[in-house]
Amino acid sequence: MAVPKHKVSKQRSNTRFSNNYKVKAPTLIECPQCHGYTTPHRVCPKCGYYDGKLVVEKAEKTAE
Repeated sequence: MAVPKHKVSKQRSNTRFSNNYKVKAPTLIECPQCHGYTTPHRVCPKCGYYDGKLVVEKAEKTAE
């Protein structure tokens, strides 16, 4: 029966799995309405459109 001879430290055991948790850059698509970048399957935060339809009303900025 395979039994470890010594205790494996937390650092040694964590380094074994460290390559599985690399951070990836998020996937970005171009919004067809405002041509800004947004994540897929989400409402565009700049213009409020999703799938060619206005979903969220955006308030216009006024220069006062």
